[in-house]
Amino acid sequence: MAVADIDHLIGLIARLPGLGPRSARRVALALLRDPQGRLLPLARAMESTALSVTTCSVCGNLDVSDPCHICTDPSRAHDLVCVVENVGDLWALERAGAHRGVYQVLGGVLSALRGIGPDDLNVRSLFERLAKGEVREVILALGATVEGAATMFWLQERIAPFGVTVSRVAQGVPMGGTLDVLDDGTLAAALTARRPV
Repeated sequence: MAVADIDHLIGLIARLPGLGPRSARRVALALLRDPQGRLLPLARAMESTALSVTTCSVCGNLDVSDPCHICTDPSRAHDLVCVVENVGDLWALERAGAHRGVYQVLGGVLSALRGIGPDDLNVRSLFERLAKGEVREVILALGATVEGAATMFWLQERIAPFGVTVSRVAQGVPMGGTLDVLDDGTLAAALTARRPV
Protein backbone atom coordinates (compact mmCIF):
# COMPACT_ATOMS: atom_id res chain seq x y z
CA MET A 1 0.00 0.00 0.00
CA ALA A 2 1.47 3.34 -1.05
CA VAL A 3 1.56 6.35 1.25
CA ALA A 4 -1.00 8.02 -1.05
CA ASP A 5 -3.36 5.07 -0.46
CA ILE A 6 -2.98 5.42 3.31
CA ASP A 7 -3.55 9.18 3.12
CA HIS A 8 -6.63 8.59 0.96
CA LEU A 9 -7.99 6.07 3.51
CA ILE A 10 -7.38 8.51 6.39
CA GLY A 11 -9.07 11.28 4.41
CA LEU A 12 -12.17 9.15 3.79
CA ILE A 13 -12.39 8.08 7.44
CA ALA A 14 -11.99 11.71 8.58
CA ARG A 15 -15.18 12.62 6.66
CA LEU A 16 -17.26 10.46 9.02
CA PRO A 17 -19.22 12.30 11.73
CA GLY A 18 -17.35 12.66 14.99
CA LEU A 19 -13.96 11.80 13.50
CA GLY A 20 -11.26 14.33 12.83
CA PRO A 21 -7.82 13.80 11.28
CA ARG A 22 -6.25 12.42 14.48
CA SER A 23 -9.08 9.96 15.12
CA ALA A 24 -9.05 8.96 11.46
CA ARG A 25 -5.34 8.17 11.67
CA ARG A 26 -5.94 5.96 14.74
CA VAL A 27 -8.79 4.11 13.00
CA ALA A 28 -6.75 3.66 9.81
CA LEU A 29 -3.79 2.36 11.81
CA ALA A 30 -5.99 -0.15 13.67
CA LEU A 31 -7.41 -1.38 10.34
CA LEU A 32 -4.00 -1.59 8.68
CA ARG A 33 -2.45 -3.52 11.57
CA ASP A 34 -4.78 -6.42 10.77
CA PRO A 35 -5.85 -6.11 7.12
CA GLN A 36 -7.13 -9.70 6.87
CA GLY A 37 -9.07 -9.58 10.14
CA ARG A 38 -10.33 -5.99 10.09
CA LEU A 39 -9.77 -4.01 6.89
CA LEU A 40 -10.90 -6.52 4.25
CA PRO A 41 -14.00 -7.73 6.19
CA LEU A 42 -14.98 -4.09 6.74
CA ALA A 43 -14.47 -3.28 3.05
CA ARG A 44 -16.58 -6.29 2.01
CA ALA A 45 -19.34 -5.41 4.49
CA MET A 46 -19.39 -1.80 3.28
CA GLU A 47 -19.63 -2.85 -0.36
CA SER A 48 -22.37 -5.39 0.37
CA THR A 49 -24.33 -2.84 2.40
CA ALA A 50 -23.96 -0.17 -0.27
CA LEU A 51 -25.41 -2.56 -2.85
CA SER A 52 -28.24 -3.99 -0.73
CA VAL A 53 -29.57 -1.14 1.44
CA THR A 54 -32.31 1.10 0.08
CA THR A 55 -34.53 3.88 1.40
CA CYS A 56 -38.09 2.88 2.27
CA SER A 57 -40.53 4.67 -0.04
CA VAL A 58 -43.17 4.74 2.70
CA CYS A 59 -41.31 6.03 5.77
CA GLY A 60 -37.74 6.88 4.74
CA ASN A 61 -36.04 4.19 6.86
CA LEU A 62 -32.96 2.36 5.56
CA ASP A 63 -33.47 -1.36 4.99
CA VAL A 64 -32.76 -4.16 2.52
CA SER A 65 -36.39 -4.15 1.36
CA ASP A 66 -38.84 -1.50 0.18
CA PRO A 67 -41.16 -1.07 2.02
CA CYS A 68 -38.99 -1.68 5.08
CA HIS A 69 -39.50 -4.39 7.70
CA ILE A 70 -41.22 -1.93 10.07
CA CYS A 71 -43.76 -0.76 7.47
CA THR A 72 -44.63 -4.34 6.52
CA ASP A 73 -44.82 -5.72 10.08
CA PRO A 74 -48.51 -6.59 10.71
CA SER A 75 -47.99 -6.54 14.49
CA ARG A 76 -47.22 -2.80 14.49
CA ALA A 77 -49.85 -0.08 14.97
CA HIS A 78 -49.98 1.40 11.47
CA ASP A 79 -52.37 4.13 12.60
CA LEU A 80 -49.72 5.54 15.00
CA VAL A 81 -46.97 7.42 13.14
CA CYS A 82 -43.88 8.72 14.91
CA VAL A 83 -42.17 11.54 12.97
CA VAL A 84 -38.39 11.72 13.43
CA GLU A 85 -35.65 13.86 11.91
CA ASN A 86 -33.36 11.09 10.70
CA VAL A 87 -32.82 7.34 10.60
CA GLY A 88 -30.51 7.54 13.63
CA ASP A 89 -33.46 8.80 15.68
CA LEU A 90 -35.64 5.93 14.38
CA TRP A 91 -32.96 3.42 15.35
CA ALA A 92 -32.66 5.00 18.83
CA LEU A 93 -36.43 4.69 19.40
CA GLU A 94 -36.37 1.10 18.16
CA ARG A 95 -33.51 0.31 20.56
CA ALA A 96 -35.59 1.74 23.42
CA GLY A 97 -38.52 -0.48 22.37
CA ALA A 98 -41.02 2.24 23.35
CA HIS A 99 -42.81 2.73 20.03
CA ARG A 100 -44.88 -0.05 18.45
CA GLY A 101 -46.27 2.04 15.62
CA VAL A 102 -44.62 3.08 12.36
CA TYR A 103 -42.42 6.03 11.42
CA GLN A 104 -41.90 8.96 9.10
CA VAL A 105 -38.26 9.99 8.64
CA LEU A 106 -38.10 13.63 7.54
CA GLY A 107 -34.46 13.57 6.48
CA GLY A 108 -33.85 16.89 8.26
CA VAL A 109 -35.63 19.80 9.90
CA LEU A 110 -36.59 23.24 8.63
CA SER A 111 -33.64 25.60 8.75
CA ALA A 112 -33.47 28.96 7.03
CA LEU A 113 -29.75 29.19 7.81
CA ARG A 114 -29.00 25.91 6.04
CA GLY A 115 -31.50 26.52 3.27
CA ILE A 116 -33.76 23.60 4.24
CA GLY A 117 -37.39 24.33 3.44
CA PRO A 118 -40.60 22.26 3.45
CA ASP A 119 -39.89 20.89 -0.04
CA ASP A 120 -36.65 19.36 1.27
CA LEU A 121 -38.43 17.25 3.89
CA ASN A 122 -39.70 13.72 3.28
CA VAL A 123 -43.39 14.38 4.09
CA ARG A 124 -45.26 13.37 0.93
CA SER A 125 -45.95 9.80 2.06
CA LEU A 126 -47.05 11.03 5.51
CA PHE A 127 -49.67 13.29 3.96
CA GLU A 128 -50.75 10.46 1.64
CA ARG A 129 -51.33 8.22 4.68
CA LEU A 130 -53.24 11.01 6.40
CA ALA A 131 -55.40 11.62 3.30
CA LYS A 132 -56.32 7.91 3.15
CA GLY A 133 -57.54 8.03 6.75
CA GLU A 134 -54.98 5.43 7.85
CA VAL A 135 -53.62 7.48 10.79
CA ARG A 136 -55.24 8.25 14.17
CA GLU A 137 -52.20 9.87 15.87
CA VAL A 138 -48.98 11.54 14.78
CA ILE A 139 -46.20 11.77 17.37
CA LEU A 140 -43.71 14.56 16.68
CA ALA A 141 -40.44 13.16 18.05
CA LEU A 142 -38.05 15.89 16.94
CA GLY A 143 -35.09 17.30 18.81
CA ALA A 144 -35.64 20.15 21.27
CA THR A 145 -33.92 22.73 19.08
CA VAL A 146 -35.14 25.92 17.43
CA GLU A 147 -35.25 24.10 14.07
CA GLY A 148 -37.04 21.12 15.64
CA ALA A 149 -39.65 23.41 17.19
CA ALA A 150 -40.17 25.25 13.89
CA THR A 151 -40.61 21.95 12.08
CA MET A 152 -43.10 20.71 14.68
CA PHE A 153 -45.13 23.93 14.37
CA TRP A 154 -45.12 23.65 10.55
CA LEU A 155 -46.18 19.99 10.68
CA GLN A 156 -48.87 20.66 13.30
CA GLU A 157 -50.45 23.29 11.04
CA ARG A 158 -50.46 20.95 8.02
CA ILE A 159 -51.73 17.92 9.95
CA ALA A 160 -54.57 19.79 11.74
CA PRO A 161 -57.03 19.66 8.78
CA PHE A 162 -56.90 15.85 8.83
CA GLY A 163 -58.46 15.74 12.31
CA VAL A 164 -55.94 13.36 13.85
CA THR A 165 -54.37 13.64 17.28
CA VAL A 166 -50.97 15.32 17.21
CA SER A 167 -48.64 14.81 20.18
CA ARG A 168 -44.99 15.42 20.88
CA VAL A 169 -42.37 13.70 22.99
CA ALA A 170 -42.30 15.13 26.49
CA GLN A 171 -40.01 14.81 29.48
CA GLY A 172 -36.49 13.61 29.14
CA VAL A 173 -35.52 15.35 25.90
CA PRO A 174 -33.21 18.24 26.89
CA MET A 175 -33.26 21.61 25.16
CA GLY A 176 -30.70 21.60 22.36
CA GLY A 177 -30.54 17.80 22.46
CA THR A 178 -31.05 15.24 19.72
CA LEU A 179 -32.72 11.86 20.12
CA ASP A 180 -29.91 9.64 18.85
CA VAL A 181 -27.59 10.52 21.79
CA LEU A 182 -30.08 9.81 24.61
CA ASP A 183 -30.14 6.62 26.65
CA ASP A 184 -32.92 4.05 26.15
CA GLY A 185 -34.69 4.83 29.43
CA THR A 186 -34.90 8.54 28.69
CA LEU A 187 -36.24 7.85 25.21
CA ALA A 188 -38.83 5.43 26.52
CA ALA A 189 -39.98 7.91 29.20
CA ALA A 190 -40.17 10.75 26.69
CA LEU A 191 -42.28 8.76 24.23
CA THR A 192 -44.57 7.32 26.91
CA ALA A 193 -45.17 10.75 28.49
CA ARG A 194 -45.99 12.51 25.22
CA ARG A 195 -48.64 15.22 25.36
CA PRO A 196 -50.97 16.87 22.87
CA VAL A 197 -49.59 19.87 21.00
